[in-house]
Amino acid sequence: MNKHNMKKIITFLLTLCIILALQPIQYSKASTSDNSNQSGNNYPIIMVHGLFGWGNNELADINYWGGSKSLREDLTAKGYTVYTPSVGPISSNWDRACELYAYIKGGTVDYGKAHSEKYGHARYGRTYPGVYPQFGSKDAAGNIAKIHLMGHSMGGQTIRVLVQLLENGSLEEVAATTDGSINTLFTGGKSWVASVTSIATPHNGSQEAYSQYKLEPFAHNMFTTLAAATGVSSSSNLDLKMDQWGLKREEGESYYDYYNRVINSKLWYKTKDLSIWDLTPEGALELNEFAPAQSDIYYFSLACSDTHESVLTHFQIPNRNMNAVLLKSSIFMGLFTNDTPGEVTIDNSWWENDGVVSVKSAICPIGASDQWIDYNGTPQIGTWNYLGKVDNVDHLEVVQMKNNRSTLEEQYYNIAKILTNLPN
Repeated sequence: MNKHNMKKIITFLLTLCIILALQPIQYSKASTSDNSNQSGNNYPIIMVHGLFGWGNNELADINYWGGSKSLREDLTAKGYTVYTPSVGPISSNWDRACELYAYIKGGTVDYGKAHSEKYGHARYGRTYPGVYPQFGSKDAAGNIAKIHLMGHSMGGQTIRVLVQLLENGSLEEVAATTDGSINTLFTGGKSWVASVTSIATPHNGSQEAYSQYKLEPFAHNMFTTLAAATGVSSSSNLDLKMDQWGLKREEGESYYDYYNRVINSKLWYKTKDLSIWDLTPEGALELNEFAPAQSDIYYFSLACSDTHESVLTHFQIPNRNMNAVLLKSSIFMGLFTNDTPGEVTIDNSWWENDGVVSVKSAICPIGASDQWIDYNGTPQIGTWNYLGKVDNVDHLEVVQMKNNRSTLEEQYYNIAKILTNLPN
């Protein structure tokens, strides 16, 4: 992929962050019935944001999960224990997984001696108190304190990497760390995760990575317009968490200046240890081979679709309700094919999409040993249980819930109930 195309991808994805944060508020009252589990398990649900996402409290009253109304608070009111961490919005899945582990368990983020030396960034990151410090411990009866992991978009990739490291560790890290400072994340043998659920996750990457549209001027114009209307350039608290790379927001630096400094960094063209690579079909294939489904974990996936087949061209085109910022991407994805040797083959089975991720990519990772089935009410362990697709919902709507709140809330409630009804 050349530098010109890489920069277009970066600017497009940065724009999605801004659109997510500035979605207009629209409130719909949801059911207040208690869907919490009474007999299965009471493991906490960790909901991990995608690219350019944030935790529940990072952007004041703007919720990544729920938009105008906190989905975390709704689920908590129904009896579930839910956490919404904030990890590196544009970092690689490896780095995000390391941050997620520290967020849950507590301690200083350790990106690994071998990994940090290979890619040339700091080994250690921020320190967290731990929202669930008992993670992995056993009670008097020998029951392990496990968790359920749920991820939207890239968050679904991140949680798979965390599972891989917990269960199997890293031989490279063990070999490189001979001074006794090896982090427990890299030593393996930890069957601490009960389930993995992905929401509109590009398990197989996104063909948007091949887009030829000139998205950079569009991204900057959109940002400038929204910043002027909302003041986000001077007051936004969004933290891109690039400390390990030396790209930390300076005191008094406006978000607009910070944004431009990050996007114009030469770092994007020097390393694969950033989000962009993991989201290409080739990068996703590499991740799939690294992090296959584990035999002791339940896997669930949910796709979104907001396109339909054109009667004239037979391409997939956006539905009328799709967020305007996703239209160009969706149109491109709905007609693109690729048979370039050495790259992932893209055919018309990839065309149906939510504006960012194809339905095919959201169902199950391909290229490794992962298998999937249609969920029929009885989940199979070690296999992806496909929950189906949500129609007329785009990639942003599934978490922001601007127009389909009651329907989407019910979807999340049902998933939470499935998870907590799994065997203890």
